Amino acid sequence: MTETYLDVPAVFEPLLSPARYKGAHGGRGSGKSHFFAGLAVVKMATQAGFRVVCVREIQNSIKDSVKQLLEDKISQLGLTSFFTITDQEIRGLNGSLAIFRGLQNHTAASIKSLEGFDVAWIEEAQTISQVSLDLLTPTIRKDGSELWFSWNPVSEKDPVDVMLRGEARENAIVVQANWSDNPWFPASLREDLERDRELNPDKFQHVWEGKYQTLSEARIFRNWRVGDIDVPDRAVWFYGVDFGFATDPTAALRCCLVGRKLYIDAEASEVGVPTESLPALLGKVPEIGRWRSVADSARPETIDYLQRHGFPKMRGANKGKGSVEDGITFLQGLDIVVSPRCPNMARELGSYAYKVDKRTGEILPIPEDANNHLIDALRYACERLHRKGKLSPVDEVEQDDRLETPPDYNNRHRAPRESWKVI
Repeated sequence: MTETYLDVPAVFEPLLSPARYKGAHGGRGSGKSHFFAGLAVVKMATQAGFRVVCVREIQNSIKDSVKQLLEDKISQLGLTSFFTITDQEIRGLNGSLAIFRGLQNHTAASIKSLEGFDVAWIEEAQTISQVSLDLLTPTIRKDGSELWFSWNPVSEKDPVDVMLRGEARENAIVVQANWSDNPWFPASLREDLERDRELNPDKFQHVWEGKYQTLSEARIFRNWRVGDIDVPDRAVWFYGVDFGFATDPTAALRCCLVGRKLYIDAEASEVGVPTESLPALLGKVPEIGRWRSVADSARPETIDYLQRHGFPKMRGANKGKGSVEDGITFLQGLDIVVSPRCPNMARELGSYAYKVDKRTGEILPIPEDANNHLIDALRYACERLHRKGKLSPVDEVEQDDRLETPPDYNNRHRAPRESWKVI
């Protein structure tokens, strides 16, 4: 038997005891993967015939695996002569073996080949699907076999978190490890950590402190606040309407642009409104029937109905490739002020977020189609104010013959045409 020694940070010492399930979760730089890699190498060197399979949800090539990390540990522990390393596996002189697999490539039949393994180490376990977990867990069935999990938490709803942190599971040892628990925390990461601590507290908590990813990191709008609305007397109002379906609300609002400030002072939102009741709902937004409004063009029959029932100036929104992204870009460049009378608008602005890759935790440049009904209405309302996300010249908006004062606006309050501006 080869004798070898592994330096273990105190936070990982509980994981040296036997247990069916072992888990280490936490932030970047904690040494979780290094601990499990070192433990696997030591067991392979000291226990004849010890076999470990290192898995992740998706492994397109061996380069995606932890094989290189095991090779580094073998070198650090002075065991290079003991192991034979090939392109696909690592073998010890005592018959030990390490292989590397992607769970998504396995079926119930093919995964049976792993039945005789002593350990399955699931790296980046936050990406493991419930299907893969259900396949793997009963497959590793050898007496005394263990399942090791290392991961950076993303959501409490991820299967590994539900299994090891959301339930009281017998025969399980789970520890939380962060950078502060690593006595060998690399200096090369210190600058990144301090930058995130100072400039992005939400990212710091998730990436470095191992907290669940919060919506604020993926939040699309940060440029808004609830506050008093100070609108000039001759402001031009813009109205938007998004039609609901079975479970989505119909949403309407009005807004005006003053310099770079976008004021939202009225909203209406309700689920399950039949077509014949839409005029009453939209009527909750002041003067919406007197001004031009822009509505979801996916429902032309509804727009036609409303044009004949009190909203003659309603038009369909211009949709097309990139229209959502352009509208978001335009709105992100403004200072959005929401009236306290618009709680649903405030809720959506605080919740609307980009999609997050479940496998990697990466925030994607794709908006989630959720928490966006009044936001869609806001995009429709503002569509004439910009071109590809950039503010349109005032003269172009002013000269648009669709931008009119209300037809029955009292003449004594009517200003000359040139004074109606987006200011």
